[in-house]
Amino acid sequence: MLTSQRKKSILDALKRDGQVLAKPLSEAFGVSEDTIRRDLRELAAQGKLQRVHGGALPSSPAVANLAGRRAIGTDAKAAIGRAAAQMIAPGQIVFVDGGTTAIQLARHLPAGLRATIVTHSPNVAVELAEHEELEVIVIGGRLFRHSMVTVGAAAIEALGHIRADLYFMGVTGVHAEAGLSTGDLEEAYVKRALVARAAETIVLASSEKLNAASAYMIAGIDAASTIIVEKSTPDAAIAPFEPFGVTIVRA
Repeated sequence: MLTSQRKKSILDALKRDGQVLAKPLSEAFGVSEDTIRRDLRELAAQGKLQRVHGGALPSSPAVANLAGRRAIGTDAKAAIGRAAAQMIAPGQIVFVDGGTTAIQLARHLPAGLRATIVTHSPNVAVELAEHEELEVIVIGGRLFRHSMVTVGAAAIEALGHIRADLYFMGVTGVHAEAGLSTGDLEEAYVKRALVARAAETIVLASSEKLNAASAYMIAGIDAASTIIVEKSTPDAAIAPFEPFGVTIVRA
């Protein structure tokens, strides 16, 4: 079998099974585990999978830059953002993450809502500028242009002084084994700090993020109380999260 054919078969198995392991693949193809590991390294370098110990998981397309992510699942993200906005009650203090789905949340907040929104996303803050009843707190730090959010020690220090009722988390991967993940280490640290300072974490997860993984783990699935998915999400796609006691909301 040619290398290109073997790689295609690996990707087909990954799509079918949700994960692949190096040893069974080496036995199936009659090649060494080193050969399979090389295949996995090369496929990972092309962004086609996420390597883990012993094998690989699907890679999330949501690690693309902000401009690229705006074109992915726009209707679904609007529906998820609308459902998330309806969960905010008057008087609450709410963390809102960065990203394209979080922007949809901001756009769907009721005009007269009186609450406090804390965000490390300049784009989310701008979306809320016309909401005169909202108190908007912008967390400073180094601007991470890929996601248009602030990261670093200054951001984490500022978050340490706030206790929030809700945290609406954006992720690039939601996987039963790999947990909640993102494509940047510093961004993962900030998200972890947000989880620690919120009474409840709600994950915004359009379909391309489900059962996919990125390089940097934020927390396990059980850190989320709720995951909001699009209405058409197949039952099989959310079944792996049920043992964690997470509430699934279809938007």
